Amino acid sequence: MTKNSSAIVIVLIAGLFWSFGPLVVRHIDNAQLIPWQYLFFRGSVIFLVINIYLFFAEGQKFLSNYKKIGLSGLIGGVSLGVANISFILSITATTAAVTMMMLATQPFVAAILAYFFLKEKISKTTLIAIIVAAGGIIFMSYDGQGEGSLFGLINGLLSSLGFAGFTVSLRWRKKTPKFTTVAIAGIFCAAVAILVLIFYDNNIFISVKNSSLSALHGFLVCTGLILFSIKSKYLPATDLTLLSLTEVLGGIFWVWLPLFGINEVPTVNTLIGGGIITSAIIFYAFNAKRPLSSRYIWVKK
Repeated sequence: MTKNSSAIVIVLIAGLFWSFGPLVVRHIDNAQLIPWQYLFFRGSVIFLVINIYLFFAEGQKFLSNYKKIGLSGLIGGVSLGVANISFILSITATTAAVTMMMLATQPFVAAILAYFFLKEKISKTTLIAIIVAAGGIIFMSYDGQGEGSLFGLINGLLSSLGFAGFTVSLRWRKKTPKFTTVAIAGIFCAAVAILVLIFYDNNIFISVKNSSLSALHGFLVCTGLILFSIKSKYLPATDLTLLSLTEVLGGIFWVWLPLFGINEVPTVNTLIGGGIITSAIIFYAFNAKRPLSSRYIWVKK
């Protein structure tokens, strides 16, 4: 029971680290013009920080983890890499509220993926929540403010799908080296970014301010992923994504709070659609049944 309680707290804190991502992006100069340069620096920092962490935690033995990664690790790493790329493409094309509310669908996407790949049944509660959340997404998609709103919404959903896939992969084979999976996500993100930049003959380097903010974002993402991965084995996939929704609430709040100099106010459609999605989350949180293995683990002791 103590392990479960600590897992809940740690995953909530992981989401809080991630929630500062939109605020960091909003302080980037002309972020919509340099998404791939941003992704290159952020992915490189994630890969570097994870490997430094593993070196201090395990010594040179951490290199052997790459040989044990397996199919689940590769799928998880690529899924997380896609989630990182889609997040930046979304947040630079639309409001933070739209992007973060799309990420709020993670518990339901994870439930669907877990049903197909982990044979975890979808309860009536989860199904109702998925339908309600889908209604909120459809409502938000009609928000015509901003040329890139629909593009941002679609990429936000893709980011949600990628992160849900990463979460399910962590639950698939618990012996897979989780941190190495995160490292693969970082190098995948950086590799895709560098290929796009070469293809379009764009300069890789950006200003000191923008590269520093990219590195800061990578550090925040990496710290959250370390915390999230450590505790992933103690909670079901759907619960993990539900608890990490502190990212969504914090992400919208920080860019709205005038103290941080952004003051990005969500549109009416976004607020209504977001309210519908939030109601689905609250309904799920109060009505979802937890498996005995996670609720009453102390009985086995």
